[in-house]
Amino acid sequence: MDWRRGKELAIQITGKYRYALIVLLIGIFLLCIPGKEPEELIRQTQETVQQQKTLEQELEDVLSKLDGAGKVRVLLTESSGSETYYQQDEDRMEDEGGKQIRSDTVILTDSDRGQSGLVRRVDPPVYLGAVVLCQGADSASVKLAVTEAVANATGLSTDRITVLKMK
Repeated sequence: MDWRRGKELAIQITGKYRYALIVLLIGIFLLCIPGKEPEELIRQTQETVQQQKTLEQELEDVLSKLDGAGKVRVLLTESSGSETYYQQDEDRMEDEGGKQIRSDTVILTDSDRGQSGLVRRVDPPVYLGAVVLCQGADSASVKLAVTEAVANATGLSTDRITVLKMK
């Protein structure tokens, strides 16, 4: 007898709150659909890789113009990529337990309704080492010039830069 009464009650509720249940089911369905990865994160990763490639290419161009260096290839390794710090908006509130600080990233909205964080500063990547292959590496003066140029461009100490002769 109880299950019949429960069934009748369920039918009454479903009829009365039909639209609310439909909206609830649609909301649950939309939550289950997998979303795209954050486009901002993907773009930043691509920019970091592009920056490293650009520095390597620029070093290759500059070093190949050194007298006696010949053809040059450069490989840089990073210990950490560039880091972006965003501007934070802090709210300080006092409650019974003491002070609480709530911080939110400042968001900028452009004319196309795209949103991005307000960048406070960007730290450049930290390099571990460099390997330079050049045709003129058998000359000590060329090795020294290449090592000094790479050290100045990357901030690496000279003991972390290897210059080898290219085939």
